[in-house]
Amino acid sequence: MLNQEDIEKIKEAAGAFFCKMTIEPSKIEAVLSSKKIDALSTEVSGYEDKDVIDLNVKIDEPQILIGEKGQTLFEIQRLLRMILNKSLQKVFYLNLDINDYKKKKVEYLKFLAKDSADEVSFSKEEKVLLPMSSYERRIIHTELSQRSDIITESQGDGFDRHVVIKPK
Repeated sequence: MLNQEDIEKIKEAAGAFFCKMTIEPSKIEAVLSSKKIDALSTEVSGYEDKDVIDLNVKIDEPQILIGEKGQTLFEIQRLLRMILNKSLQKVFYLNLDINDYKKKKVEYLKFLAKDSADEVSFSKEEKVLLPMSSYERRIIHTELSQRSDIITESQGDGFDRHVVIKPK
């Protein structure tokens, strides 16, 4: 289980990681899922016997670290998680976000899901969404799972895998 000292080490290590990439973050917030510890937006709670660290980094030119469709961001998250897990000798999940990119992307995907489902429900014709990552497809499926007027399924292979929304 992570504590306040671990969170401070994570913030320091993340800051050093980005500085070594010659990117000076203006702000790094480390949040360990939802229980407040101090006034610096550092929060703590457990998640199914594992800790989840939400690390939000603010920088001036986020597109450098986000990359096309967020791919660079996900790769940096994977690399940073491995570095931090090894240096702290503790296992936890790291959710890295740059300038709230992921948060905004999730909001957009939920809007897209609802809007597309309404369109399918009205027109009674299926709609094929653009190819998405498994993470993005899961957001669409989850958002529409409670609707009884449509069904969703993923079709295609590899980078061409996409969500199809069909009327019931």
